[in-house]
This record gives sequence, structure tokens and C-alpha cells, in this order.
Amino acid sequence: MTIKVLLTGAAGQLGQALQASCPSSVELVSTSRMGDGLLQPLDLADAQACRAAVFQHRPDWVLNAGAYTAVDHAEQEPDLALAVNASAPRALAEGLLETGGRMLQVSTDFVFNGAQGHPYRPNQPRDPLGVYGATKAAGEEAVEQILGAQGRAVTLRTSWVYGPVGRNFLLTMLRLHREREQLNVVVDQVGCPTSTITLATACWALMEERQKPYLPPVFHWCDAGAASWYDFAVAIGELGVAKGLLQRAAVVHPIITAEYPTLAQRPSYSLLDCSETRQLLGLHACHWRVALEQVIADVES
Repeated sequence: MTIKVLLTGAAGQLGQALQASCPSSVELVSTSRMGDGLLQPLDLADAQACRAAVFQHRPDWVLNAGAYTAVDHAEQEPDLALAVNASAPRALAEGLLETGGRMLQVSTDFVFNGAQGHPYRPNQPRDPLGVYGATKAAGEEAVEQILGAQGRAVTLRTSWVYGPVGRNFLLTMLRLHREREQLNVVVDQVGCPTSTITLATACWALMEERQKPYLPPVFHWCDAGAASWYDFAVAIGELGVAKGLLQRAAVVHPIITAEYPTLAQRPSYSLLDCSETRQLLGLHACHWRVALEQVIADVES
């Protein structure tokens, strides 16, 4: 049985991974803000265009992988962040309410404040710290309000996403390891790096569960283990050298958040409890360092 999936954010790092791993049973309509080549244009800042896309394509699923993810810039552009992260999913869900499709909303660990010190479960209350987290939380709430009562919406939260393409911490750190002798990286923010490869696998697996009469409204997915940004940066240097992407790794110094002020406040501890997701989908946990090694092997030198 073939299903039709409308993918947003197809030009982004997750969007590219989703296209690369798309099952043969899926008819994929890939969209991006500008549209390019095989990608159809869809500006998520335009709510009317989002509704129109649903009515035009009448998908079985909307996979909303597009987002405004510039955490610090969101503090300066709250209206744009709200349009993309909250108004767009609302408009997509409103369209699906009429056409009969379902929605997978990709979200973030930033909907939590990071204060509890142990992994967050999917059913815990949202309590974001900044504009980015608040707008993503609003997007979750909108989708749940419109489609949740009918069991036609699923939110999948993830954390610290990176991949071999796009703009992310991995590629930034590889560049900085090449350019500098020493790096200062925050050690007191803890989460879990998540590969776009494993995240895309979880997205497709979750949609394959569509035959079940009921899915819980929220799932968590990240790779296994825990890390600080400092741990992640050190591992990138070590594996970059091992894989021949770096001649040598910079010396990485651990610093605390107060020594690296940013516009947006970030959760200090944002691990997600993914046990329910792994059990339902039958997916094994992949330690973040193993996943990182796999991604680095795909990075062009």
C-alpha cells in the first residue's frame, strides 16, 4: 500500500536524510522555502500557503521537518520564529482536519526548562525558557488541539540534531578544529547528540505504525547516552582525525555557560526518555558516539 507524504523542510539536514531513506512504499512530495530542482516551494512563514499545499496534494501524512532553529536569532526575530514554528503547523493541521490526513510534527528538547536533572518523559508539562522553545511548544499545542482528539497527530521530540550536510555543531566543530589550536566549549549543558540518519529512521518507522488504532500523542527520539557540548566537541576531534578529515584535533577546554553568554537561555539538562518510542518501534538504541562515527564517515573531506 502506497502512502503520500508531504515533507516540509526538505532542503534541511533532517529533510535530506528523510529523502535519502524514504521507503519505496511512500510517494514523497518534498518542499522547501525556496524550492530547488525536485523540491516544490513552500514558505512555512506563509500560513495560507501551508493550508493550500495540503489541499493541493491531499497527503496521507504531513511530515513537518521544517522549522526556525536559530535559537539566538529567535530572540531578535520572535514574529518570524512564531510564524514558522507555530503558525505553520497550525495551518497544516487545519488543512489536514478537512482532507483527512495525519501529521508528524518534529519538535525539540527545548520545550523543557532543563531543571529536573533526569530524562524528560513525553507526557511531562512543557516549560520552555526562550523564544525558540516557546514557539516550538506552541506548534505542538496547536497540532494537538486540532488533530489530537482524533488520534491523527504525533509529535516526535528530539535533541542536538546533526548530520553530514547542512549547518550544525558537527560541521562547525570540524571547521574550528582545522582553523584553531584551542577551543573553549561549554561543559555544563547536558543532552544527547542525535544523528539525522537515526532520526529519519525513527520518523519513517513511526509512520509505519499508522495501522494501529491509536498512537500516543508524543514520542521522544534521540541517540543513546549523554554528553555535554564539550564531550561532543572532543569526540568530533578524535573521530575526525581517525577518519582522515583532520590532520590534528584542537585542544578543547571545558568552560561553563556563564563564560559563554548567548542571547537565548538554554536548558542545562535536556535528556529525553526514549524508552517508549524504542519499544513501540522495535528500534535498538545507538550510542551517540557510534552514530557520530557513522555520520563522520559520510562527511566530505
